[in-house]
Amino acid sequence: MLHKAILFSLGVFALTGCDAQKKAKADSKAPEMTTNTKPDEQKNDLIYLSEGENKFLLDYKMNITFKGISEDSRCPEGVNCIWAGAALAQIEVMGTSTRPVLLNLASIDFPARNYRQSAKFNGYTITLQEVTPYPKAGGAEELKGKYKIGISINKDRPSSDTTKK
Repeated sequence: MLHKAILFSLGVFALTGCDAQKKAKADSKAPEMTTNTKPDEQKNDLIYLSEGENKFLLDYKMNITFKGISEDSRCPEGVNCIWAGAALAQIEVMGTSTRPVLLNLASIDFPARNYRQSAKFNGYTITLQEVTPYPKAGGAEELKGKYKIGISINKDRPSSDTTKK
């Protein structure tokens, strides 16, 4: 009888220890997705994202993920260049009732190379406003994973076309 009581007690202690470990792991995990619900969290009406960051924007009813920079040909600091260059950010957006869409937004508008600073999605215009850090003379490769962007999102205005078909 004493053996059964000891085994039962050890089993209870083992199970409570496992439950405590699960709670500690859940509490220590950093959230992978942040929710931006207050306009105060936006500086200068810009929404800032780090490379790989995902935010759900409640005001716009959309999820936005900064996938990364696919091209950074901006002229490095301290170097004289013929062309200022451009950074091309890959941003995945998804509305609450839409499929994900990958947008390639450039730091400048340059139609000849198919670079667009803005794109339309789900009744909004999303514009890339900032890309940091700026490349140094060592090249853009050392910046991989360290990029941050600032985007603005504006509601599309209804068409002012008053003719009826």
